[in-house]
Amino acid sequence: MMQNPQSPHDSSVPVLTIDGPSGSGKGTVSRAVADRLGWHFLDSGALYRAAGLAARNRGISSSDAVGLAELARMLDIEFVEQPGDDPEVRVDGLNVGRELRTEEVGALASSIAAIPAVREALVDRQRAFRRPPGLVADGRDMGTVIFPDATAKVFLTATAAARAERRHKQLKQKGLDVRLSDLLQEIETRDARDAARVVAPLRPAAEAVVVDSTGATVEDVVRRVLDVVALSAGLSSPR
Repeated sequence: MMQNPQSPHDSSVPVLTIDGPSGSGKGTVSRAVADRLGWHFLDSGALYRAAGLAARNRGISSSDAVGLAELARMLDIEFVEQPGDDPEVRVDGLNVGRELRTEEVGALASSIAAIPAVREALVDRQRAFRRPPGLVADGRDMGTVIFPDATAKVFLTATAAARAERRHKQLKQKGLDVRLSDLLQEIETRDARDAARVVAPLRPAAEAVVVDSTGATVEDVVRRVLDVVALSAGLSSPR
């Protein structure tokens, strides 16, 4: 489960990285796998979203690389466990969970994530989540940049249309009114931006197992990911 980092990372601790584009199911699958394994969970996207939200609220321009990097480095962010639900995210002591998951903040996060100084500022904060007994890290560059020595690596993908439909359903369940066509356009734009950025572009790690979740159930994908972990460790998959 996702918790606040408290100690320097230990390279002997096993890590499973699950990278992929927005809406591929990384968050849902990563949390489920972490629960099955009894490992900690890192939602790296929440850090970028929190930084984007804080920058907007403080009036820091998306072109101010120095100001954004300093904000990312000093950001007061806390993850509070919520049994049976996503962790409560607090920025400067305030619960921002609902606002953090809006498409506007997601677009802000994608924008500032393209700034090298911001990514560098968040590297150590992400690596500090690596604690016994293990870590499942969800993001876009977990296997290529943050944990290149990860025990197992998965790149989770799906068609843009399938990802837009999933995201639409998630937001509707949270009481947020959005148009499917707008979500599809935003996902396609974000895919292009994430893949084209100079630093840590969105791509599978060389040794990553690519899993296409289009048309698959969450449980099917979780089983496939657990099989990848078991194969990497030479063990039987926990079911």
